[in-house]
Amino acid sequence: MNSTSQKLSVKEKIGYSLGDLAANLVFQTLMTYLAYFYTDIYGLSPTHSSIIMLVVGLIAAFIFNPIIGAIAERTTSKWGKFRPWILWTAVPLGVIALLAFTTPDFSYQGKVIYAVVTYSLLLLLYAANNLPYSALSGVITGDMSERNSLSSYRFVAVMFAQFFVQVFMLGIIKSAGDGDKAVGIEKVIKILAIVGTIMLLITFLTTKERIIPKPEQKSSVKEDLGDLVKNKPWLIMLTLTLLVFTTLAMKGGSYIYYFENYVDKGQLAIFIQPILDFLSNIGINPFGGDPISAGFGLFNAGGIIFMIVGITLSKNLADKFGKRNVFGTFLFISTLFVIAFYFFSPSSVALMFFSQILHGFFYGITIPLLWAMIADVADYSEWKNNRRATAIIFSAMMVGLKAGLTFGGSLTTAILGHFNYVPNSLVQPESAINGIKLLISIFPAIPFLIGAGLLFFYEINKKMEVQIESDLKQRRN
Repeated sequence: MNSTSQKLSVKEKIGYSLGDLAANLVFQTLMTYLAYFYTDIYGLSPTHSSIIMLVVGLIAAFIFNPIIGAIAERTTSKWGKFRPWILWTAVPLGVIALLAFTTPDFSYQGKVIYAVVTYSLLLLLYAANNLPYSALSGVITGDMSERNSLSSYRFVAVMFAQFFVQVFMLGIIKSAGDGDKAVGIEKVIKILAIVGTIMLLITFLTTKERIIPKPEQKSSVKEDLGDLVKNKPWLIMLTLTLLVFTTLAMKGGSYIYYFENYVDKGQLAIFIQPILDFLSNIGINPFGGDPISAGFGLFNAGGIIFMIVGITLSKNLADKFGKRNVFGTFLFISTLFVIAFYFFSPSSVALMFFSQILHGFFYGITIPLLWAMIADVADYSEWKNNRRATAIIFSAMMVGLKAGLTFGGSLTTAILGHFNYVPNSLVQPESAINGIKLLISIFPAIPFLIGAGLLFFYEINKKMEVQIESDLKQRRN
């Protein structure tokens, strides 16, 4: 295997990270607003929304991703295996993201068909863009310390995207549409599509593939799949990815229902007013006077800011204690603050914000480690089998991601329907209120806890990381 210097410049780390910032403008919007968009803006029933998100999501997870992974693994170009995919999909992804959040005046049946078609195309293009992008992290460097650093840069960028989507976007949507959320979301998505396309092009231009398999390492899809089935760390990471993204989709998609229907608006306004006054005094208050959108934005802002703090600590902790130990410990601790939400009354606004901040901090430490560990799994596979199959490993993980996003998103709308949620109603039945509480606490905590337990069986500890890196360096030189 040919290689050059495995050290990465700050320019390349930033350039690479912009790709995930762009992708997460789409991903975070899907996770945070898709269910709400379908039920409360586009006018689909919770049942139909759930079915669309489930069926299309599963097709994307189990058909789109494996096909893209197999094709990307066998792509040859002067730019490498994975970088060209970022270039080819940059513009189409932006276009279809806009179309997916457009609300044409169709019949109800026409709306259902339109949602199915646009959501399918969006997930196809997202897979064709983000899977090769993620696989690129496995070939951009073989240095595990540099890989940890790259992951930290990447997920700080992810947090910026999440910050915008979860903190500012609801207020901007309402403002841009003068109260018409359908018009507002189209305007906002149009700008995000343009910005995201530019960022993806920068990623293509600033990155380099350094780990290039030798011709004798070529393998068939059958051989790659056979290697995966026998790869215990891969099986664990696949399951962990599924569980993590199930929780993220369920929790992220239910916050807006929580603020719209459960949190005491009077207590929320009292709690956030000093913060809004301070922001107004320094001339940077983007939230306006609506307590729901302002409270929702500030709630998410607190969590994301402390996630970023956690991310900055991740590399040093992982370098010292190993990715596995750090991930499992802090995933478990963060889950405790998710469970706490079930016990808060509508007026316990301060406790809600405090728990969100602590959850964000501890979960933030784990965020860069997931994809760094998947890259480690690709190294482990090469170490064991003397064949590298980066793309198919990452495509399998994208299956877990998409399936998790699908299960979490569809569970959100299905549970709301089960508990008799009424879209756009000023007063919800007691059963719906209880369902919303469960959606942001007990239900999302379960996958997190199972995931933390799984890591006890993940064998790539700190000692093995060092051994794999050393052995592969010798082989590649």
